[in-house]
Amino acid sequence: MININLKERYEKMALLTFKGGIHPYEGKELTKDIPAKRLLPQEEVVIPVAQHIGAPAKPVVEVGQRVLKGQLIAEAGGFVSANIHSSVSGTVKKIEKRLVPNGSKVLSIIIENDGQYEEFVYEATPAPWTKEAIRDAVKDCGVVGLGGACFPTHVKLTPKDDSAIEYVIVNAAECEPYITADYRRLKEQPQEVIEGLKIMLSLFENARGVFAVENNKPDIIEHLKELTKDEDRITVAALKTKYPQGSERHIISAITGRKINSKMLPSDAGCIVDNVDTVYNVYQAVKYHKPLTERIMTVSGDGVKNPGNFIVSFGMSHAQIVEEAGGLYDEIEKVLSGGPMMGQAMFTLDVPVIKGSSALLAFKVDEVAHAKQTNCLNCGKCAQVCPEGLICAKIAQAADADDMELFVKMHGMECIECGTCNYNCPANRNITQSVRTMKRKVQAERRKG
Repeated sequence: MININLKERYEKMALLTFKGGIHPYEGKELTKDIPAKRLLPQEEVVIPVAQHIGAPAKPVVEVGQRVLKGQLIAEAGGFVSANIHSSVSGTVKKIEKRLVPNGSKVLSIIIENDGQYEEFVYEATPAPWTKEAIRDAVKDCGVVGLGGACFPTHVKLTPKDDSAIEYVIVNAAECEPYITADYRRLKEQPQEVIEGLKIMLSLFENARGVFAVENNKPDIIEHLKELTKDEDRITVAALKTKYPQGSERHIISAITGRKINSKMLPSDAGCIVDNVDTVYNVYQAVKYHKPLTERIMTVSGDGVKNPGNFIVSFGMSHAQIVEEAGGLYDEIEKVLSGGPMMGQAMFTLDVPVIKGSSALLAFKVDEVAHAKQTNCLNCGKCAQVCPEGLICAKIAQAADADDMELFVKMHGMECIECGTCNYNCPANRNITQSVRTMKRKVQAERRKG
């Protein structure tokens, strides 16, 4: 069978990877061996209605109404949108704009937690599931990509042509330093993730499933191989440990040799790519009709007293989670939501956990802030590591000069904003920020056009 041949091919091949990239300090030893600990929210949860790419969800509850854990509180605002569910039982106190981790204010539903966690009971559809039942369950349960992009999963699982999908890739690279949430999920619930992949494969009759795991997780690679040895349609591929190996474009390139660009979707290359925790929650949605109301989150960095992994409910305050991790040391210069490469700096911990909250990192020293920036040396070191093969410094210069035409001509829109250029720049230029700003300008102009 073709899929058995695929198993043999991955076994014989060297570590899969892509051209470019970097290998920063991993930092995973701080938390990888610490099991995920469940935390319960305090008196109040703040649940934003926009926790995903696409249209914000629309509130379907009113102030003063009692809601149950898992109950729908905001309905998807369109096809590219996602349902939002309560993570506690309690009373809706307010519906107003509140701060979220990226510093913006988003319409949020504030619920007073009654501490009972009484659950809203849904009727799950028994197996065998039709394609329609699978997609409906994933949509109903508000599953989105939990690797950071938060793209609604039911949309991703609904390509133009099911028969054109040849690979369903479980992105288990977890290439961002420090983060070990996916590692713990595969360590603690591997069979559920495998079952989630099998459910997804049932949507695509011509597809094979691939667990793509970086080789800094040898125990996970071997365990997954053992668990899937009798699964003809599933194989495990070892990837070279390198950032940004977990990027959708580059994991597709490493696994299949196929290329996609900013104008393409993974499905255009015959691929569906989903994060480990997303696949786990596909299983929960289809098997039990369990809405997405929690996730595993890593709290780490040298500024955290007791780094660890936590199962956190959406709407919980980051301040509470930090407290559960022993608090922060007095001398802290930087706190991030997400990883050190693509995460966002936080100016307050009084913001809620959302679906995209993969990690909270705290550092005693902000190395970027202390680095002295000088003029570009024209050394080309940024281009050497760019996973998209871009001449990063020249694109950033076009951006800084507000030369939109040149920026687009030099393929600036292909930048994935991974930060490898910044990391490798001896002049400490903030190339990524310049490119990111110009990309937003180009996108705004295109929307006007």
